[in-house]
Amino acid sequence: MTLDVLRYEGEHRLKSALGISVAFALLALLFVASAPLITTNVAASAQFKQVMAELPQPFIEAFGLESMTSLEGLLAGEFYTLMWAVFFGLYLAYSAAGSIRSDIDEDRMDVLLANPVSRTSVLIEKFLALLVPILVASVLTPAAIYVGTLFIGPSIAIEELVMVHVLAVPYLLCCGAIGLVLSVLLDDTDTAQNAAIGVLFALYLLQSFIPVTEYGWLANIAPMTYFDANEVLLEGTYDFTSAAILLAATLVLLAVSQFHFTRMDIQ
Repeated sequence: MTLDVLRYEGEHRLKSALGISVAFALLALLFVASAPLITTNVAASAQFKQVMAELPQPFIEAFGLESMTSLEGLLAGEFYTLMWAVFFGLYLAYSAAGSIRSDIDEDRMDVLLANPVSRTSVLIEKFLALLVPILVASVLTPAAIYVGTLFIGPSIAIEELVMVHVLAVPYLLCCGAIGLVLSVLLDDTDTAQNAAIGVLFALYLLQSFIPVTEYGWLANIAPMTYFDANEVLLEGTYDFTSAAILLAATLVLLAVSQFHFTRMDIQ
Protein backbone atom coordinates (compact mmCIF):
# COMPACT_ATOMS: atom_id res chain seq x y z
CA MET A 1 0.00 0.00 0.00
CA THR A 2 1.47 3.35 -1.08
CA LEU A 3 0.12 6.28 0.91
CA ASP A 4 -3.34 4.70 0.75
CA VAL A 5 -3.95 5.48 4.42
CA LEU A 6 -2.92 9.10 3.90
CA ARG A 7 -5.14 9.39 0.83
CA TYR A 8 -8.14 7.88 2.62
CA GLU A 9 -7.67 9.91 5.80
CA GLY A 10 -7.07 13.11 3.82
CA GLU A 11 -10.27 12.66 1.82
CA HIS A 12 -12.13 11.79 5.02
CA ARG A 13 -10.94 15.04 6.63
CA LEU A 14 -11.59 17.28 3.64
CA LYS A 15 -15.24 18.06 4.39
CA SER A 16 -14.57 19.01 8.01
CA ALA A 17 -11.49 20.95 6.89
CA LEU A 18 -13.59 23.05 4.54
CA GLY A 19 -16.17 23.63 7.25
CA ILE A 20 -13.71 24.84 9.87
CA SER A 21 -11.81 26.87 7.26
CA VAL A 22 -14.96 28.70 6.18
CA ALA A 23 -15.78 29.35 9.84
CA PHE A 24 -12.31 30.82 10.45
CA ALA A 25 -12.51 32.88 7.25
CA LEU A 26 -15.88 34.37 8.21
CA LEU A 27 -14.69 35.08 11.73
CA ALA A 28 -11.57 36.77 10.37
CA LEU A 29 -13.73 38.90 8.06
CA LEU A 30 -15.76 39.94 11.09
CA PHE A 31 -12.57 41.14 12.77
CA VAL A 32 -11.55 43.05 9.62
CA ALA A 33 -14.97 44.66 9.27
CA SER A 34 -15.14 45.70 12.92
CA ALA A 35 -11.49 46.80 13.17
CA PRO A 36 -12.00 50.50 12.29
CA LEU A 37 -14.67 50.95 14.96
CA ILE A 38 -12.87 48.90 17.64
CA THR A 39 -9.40 50.35 17.16
CA THR A 40 -10.68 53.94 17.04
CA ASN A 41 -12.75 53.57 20.20
CA VAL A 42 -10.00 51.74 22.06
CA ALA A 43 -7.37 54.31 21.16
CA ALA A 44 -9.61 57.19 22.34
CA SER A 45 -11.10 55.51 25.40
CA ALA A 46 -9.85 56.80 28.73
CA GLN A 47 -11.87 54.08 30.45
CA PHE A 48 -10.06 51.38 28.48
CA LYS A 49 -6.70 52.86 29.48
CA GLN A 50 -7.78 52.86 33.12
CA VAL A 51 -8.88 49.22 32.91
CA MET A 52 -5.55 48.31 31.27
CA ALA A 53 -3.70 49.99 34.12
CA GLU A 54 -5.63 47.96 36.70
CA LEU A 55 -5.47 44.53 35.04
CA PRO A 56 -2.55 42.20 35.80
CA GLN A 57 0.00 42.00 32.99
CA PRO A 58 -0.37 38.22 32.42
CA PHE A 59 -4.10 38.70 31.83
CA ILE A 60 -3.43 41.53 29.36
CA GLU A 61 -0.90 39.46 27.44
CA ALA A 62 -3.01 36.30 27.46
CA PHE A 63 -5.90 38.06 25.74
CA GLY A 64 -3.87 40.44 23.59
CA LEU A 65 -5.47 43.56 25.07
CA GLU A 66 -2.39 45.74 24.66
CA SER A 67 -2.44 45.52 20.85
CA MET A 68 -6.05 46.40 20.03
CA THR A 69 -5.31 49.82 18.50
CA SER A 70 -4.65 48.53 14.94
CA LEU A 71 -5.96 45.86 12.60
CA GLU A 72 -2.70 43.93 12.87
CA GLY A 73 -2.83 44.12 16.64
CA LEU A 74 -6.47 43.10 16.76
CA LEU A 75 -5.84 40.11 14.51
CA ALA A 76 -2.65 39.09 16.32
CA GLY A 77 -3.95 39.58 19.85
CA GLU A 78 -7.47 38.25 19.43
CA PHE A 79 -7.91 36.17 16.29
CA TYR A 80 -4.52 34.45 16.03
CA THR A 81 -3.83 34.18 19.76
CA LEU A 82 -7.25 32.86 20.76
CA MET A 83 -9.03 31.50 17.70
CA TRP A 84 -6.07 30.17 15.71
CA ALA A 85 -3.57 29.13 18.37
CA VAL A 86 -6.00 27.97 21.04
CA PHE A 87 -9.14 26.74 19.30
CA PHE A 88 -7.54 25.44 16.11
CA GLY A 89 -4.84 23.80 18.22
CA LEU A 90 -7.53 22.19 20.39
CA TYR A 91 -9.39 20.96 17.30
CA LEU A 92 -6.26 19.32 15.86
CA ALA A 93 -5.26 17.75 19.17
CA TYR A 94 -8.80 16.43 19.67
CA SER A 95 -8.93 15.09 16.13
CA ALA A 96 -5.52 13.42 16.37
CA ALA A 97 -6.42 11.90 19.75
CA GLY A 98 -9.12 9.88 18.03
CA SER A 99 -7.13 8.95 14.94
CA ILE A 100 -5.56 5.73 16.24
CA ARG A 101 -7.68 4.93 19.26
CA SER A 102 -11.04 5.13 17.47
CA ASP A 103 -9.90 2.58 14.89
CA ILE A 104 -8.82 0.25 17.70
CA ASP A 105 -12.02 0.71 19.69
CA GLU A 106 -14.20 0.06 16.63
CA ASP A 107 -12.17 -2.97 15.46
CA ARG A 108 -10.99 -1.32 12.25
CA MET A 109 -7.29 -1.30 13.07
CA ASP A 110 -6.78 -5.08 12.97
CA VAL A 111 -8.49 -5.18 9.56
CA LEU A 112 -6.24 -2.38 8.30
CA LEU A 113 -3.10 -4.06 9.59
CA ALA A 114 -4.09 -7.31 7.88
CA ASN A 115 -2.99 -5.55 4.68
CA PRO A 116 0.69 -5.23 3.70
CA VAL A 117 1.20 -2.05 5.70
CA SER A 118 3.32 -1.42 8.78
CA ARG A 119 2.09 0.13 11.99
CA THR A 120 4.64 2.90 11.59
CA SER A 121 3.34 3.90 8.17
CA VAL A 122 -0.26 3.82 9.42
CA LEU A 123 0.59 6.12 12.31
CA ILE A 124 2.65 8.54 10.20
CA GLU A 125 0.09 8.75 7.41
CA LYS A 126 -2.76 9.33 9.82
CA PHE A 127 -0.75 12.13 11.39
CA LEU A 128 0.14 13.68 8.01
CA ALA A 129 -3.58 13.75 7.16
CA LEU A 130 -3.82 16.60 9.69
CA LEU A 131 -2.11 18.73 7.06
CA VAL A 132 -5.40 18.78 5.14
CA PRO A 133 -7.29 21.02 7.62
CA ILE A 134 -4.10 22.96 8.40
CA LEU A 135 -3.32 23.79 4.77
CA VAL A 136 -6.91 24.41 3.69
CA ALA A 137 -7.49 26.80 6.60
CA SER A 138 -4.08 28.42 6.04
CA VAL A 139 -5.04 29.26 2.47
CA LEU A 140 -8.67 30.30 2.84
CA THR A 141 -8.27 32.37 6.01
CA PRO A 142 -5.49 34.77 4.90
CA ALA A 143 -7.15 35.05 1.49
CA ALA A 144 -10.38 36.13 3.18
CA ILE A 145 -8.51 38.63 5.38
CA TYR A 146 -6.65 40.16 2.46
CA VAL A 147 -9.75 40.45 0.29
CA GLY A 148 -11.61 41.91 3.26
CA THR A 149 -8.98 44.61 3.71
CA LEU A 150 -9.35 45.57 0.04
CA PHE A 151 -13.08 46.22 0.37
CA ILE A 152 -14.14 46.73 3.96
CA GLY A 153 -11.15 47.50 6.14
CA PRO A 154 -7.70 49.02 6.51
CA SER A 155 -4.78 47.57 4.57
CA ILE A 156 -2.46 44.86 5.87
CA ALA A 157 0.98 43.72 4.73
CA ILE A 158 0.46 40.55 2.72
CA GLU A 159 3.94 39.18 3.47
CA GLU A 160 3.38 39.32 7.25
CA LEU A 161 -0.07 37.81 6.81
CA VAL A 162 1.39 34.91 4.86
CA MET A 163 4.28 34.42 7.28
CA VAL A 164 2.07 34.23 10.36
CA HIS A 165 0.34 31.25 8.75
CA VAL A 166 3.60 29.66 7.63
CA LEU A 167 5.05 29.91 11.14
CA ALA A 168 1.81 28.60 12.63
CA VAL A 169 2.13 25.28 10.78
CA PRO A 170 4.85 23.83 13.10
CA TYR A 171 2.81 24.94 16.10
CA LEU A 172 -0.37 23.29 14.81
CA LEU A 173 1.51 20.09 13.94
CA CYS A 174 2.88 20.02 17.49
CA CYS A 175 -0.66 20.30 18.87
CA GLY A 176 -1.69 17.40 16.65
CA ALA A 177 1.30 15.36 17.82
CA ILE A 178 0.23 15.84 21.44
CA GLY A 179 -3.16 14.40 20.55
CA LEU A 180 -1.52 11.52 18.69
CA VAL A 181 0.53 10.52 21.74
CA LEU A 182 -2.61 10.44 23.84
CA SER A 183 -4.35 8.40 21.14
CA VAL A 184 -1.88 5.53 21.61
CA LEU A 185 -1.30 5.89 25.36
CA LEU A 186 -4.88 6.02 26.67
CA ASP A 187 -7.42 3.25 26.72
CA ASP A 188 -10.43 4.63 24.85
CA THR A 189 -11.33 7.34 22.38
CA ASP A 190 -13.33 9.58 24.70
CA THR A 191 -10.62 9.57 27.34
CA ALA A 192 -7.92 10.38 24.78
CA GLN A 193 -9.90 13.21 23.19
CA ASN A 194 -10.94 14.74 26.51
CA ALA A 195 -7.35 14.51 27.73
CA ALA A 196 -6.14 16.26 24.56
CA ILE A 197 -8.45 19.20 25.23
CA GLY A 198 -7.42 19.31 28.88
CA VAL A 199 -3.69 19.14 28.17
CA LEU A 200 -3.75 21.84 25.47
CA PHE A 201 -5.87 24.20 27.54
CA ALA A 202 -3.69 23.62 30.61
CA LEU A 203 -0.58 24.40 28.54
CA TYR A 204 -2.21 27.61 27.32
CA LEU A 205 -2.97 28.71 30.89
CA LEU A 206 0.54 27.71 31.95
CA GLN A 207 2.14 29.79 29.21
CA SER A 208 -0.15 32.74 29.93
CA PHE A 209 0.12 33.09 33.68
CA ILE A 210 3.18 31.31 35.05
CA PRO A 211 5.99 33.42 33.43
CA VAL A 212 5.61 36.13 36.10
CA THR A 213 6.21 33.62 38.90
CA GLU A 214 9.42 32.01 40.12
CA TYR A 215 8.48 28.95 38.07
CA GLY A 216 8.36 30.89 34.82
CA TRP A 217 10.76 28.46 33.15
CA LEU A 218 7.95 25.87 33.09
CA ALA A 219 6.26 27.90 30.34
CA ASN A 220 8.94 26.60 27.97
CA ILE A 221 7.13 23.25 27.77
CA ALA A 222 4.04 24.89 26.25
CA PRO A 223 4.01 25.03 22.43
CA MET A 224 2.22 28.41 22.63
CA THR A 225 5.47 29.88 23.93
CA TYR A 226 7.02 29.38 20.49
CA PHE A 227 4.30 30.96 18.35
CA ASP A 228 3.75 34.70 18.67
CA ALA A 229 1.56 36.33 16.04
CA ASN A 230 2.30 39.75 17.51
CA GLU A 231 5.97 39.44 16.57
CA VAL A 232 5.06 38.73 12.97
CA LEU A 233 2.17 41.11 12.37
CA LEU A 234 3.24 44.03 14.58
CA GLU A 235 7.04 43.84 14.51
CA GLY A 236 7.65 42.08 11.19
CA THR A 237 10.08 39.61 12.80
CA TYR A 238 10.12 35.91 11.95
CA ASP A 239 11.26 33.48 14.65
CA PHE A 240 12.49 30.48 12.70
CA THR A 241 14.31 29.15 15.76
CA SER A 242 11.01 28.70 17.61
CA ALA A 243 9.52 27.05 14.52
CA ALA A 244 12.45 24.61 14.49
CA ILE A 245 11.91 23.85 18.18
CA LEU A 246 8.25 23.07 17.50
CA LEU A 247 9.17 20.78 14.60
CA ALA A 248 11.73 19.01 16.79
CA ALA A 249 9.13 18.57 19.54
CA THR A 250 6.70 17.19 16.96
CA LEU A 251 9.27 14.62 15.81
CA VAL A 252 9.92 13.57 19.41
CA LEU A 253 6.21 13.13 20.06
CA LEU A 254 5.86 11.15 16.83
CA ALA A 255 8.75 8.91 17.91
CA VAL A 256 7.08 8.31 21.30
CA SER A 257 3.80 7.49 19.55
CA GLN A 258 5.51 5.16 17.09
CA PHE A 259 7.45 3.37 19.84
CA HIS A 260 4.30 2.66 21.85
CA PHE A 261 2.02 1.89 18.90
CA THR A 262 4.35 -0.71 17.37
CA ARG A 263 4.46 -2.57 20.68
CA MET A 264 0.89 -2.31 21.93
CA ASP A 265 -1.78 -4.98 21.79
CA ILE A 266 -4.67 -3.74 19.65
CA GLN A 267 -7.03 -6.62 20.35
